[in-house]
Amino acid sequence: MEKVIIIDNRDQTIALGKQIGKLLQPHMLMTLNGDLGAGKTTFTKGIGEGLGIKRIINSPTFTILKQYQGHLQLSHFDAYRLEGQSEDLGFEEILDSEDVCVVEWPEFLEDILPQERLAITIKRIDDSKREFILNPIGKKYEELVKEIDYENNYHG
Repeated sequence: MEKVIIIDNRDQTIALGKQIGKLLQPHMLMTLNGDLGAGKTTFTKGIGEGLGIKRIINSPTFTILKQYQGHLQLSHFDAYRLEGQSEDLGFEEILDSEDVCVVEWPEFLEDILPQERLAITIKRIDDSKREFILNPIGKKYEELVKEIDYENNYHG
């Protein structure tokens, strides 16, 4: 049950992330696919707001993993620099924990990622407009996507 959402600007990207963040439960995984500059980290900032995180969320490109405490702990991975190196880094323990996990560039961690997840693809339409394709894999993620009321919040 894929859902497609068109977002007009950065503020709406954060608002969508915030709405999803408020719906998240412990031990949920979201993977974010999209080109450089598509809005993956901006979207994650919104997720953090929805989780009640007060710290500034920025890209973990060079550190690979950043963790933030809110109502739930957020583990934010940027796997771009991990091509072929994901084993024995201890990430499996985090992915198996109660953390909400967001993984940018999931193709570089695919061998250790759980199958069930909310896979999100972000496509750039123009400088500010984005297409978010939400593909829930597993029952709890299907329920999550059903709860997202994007028309009233982003297009109304």
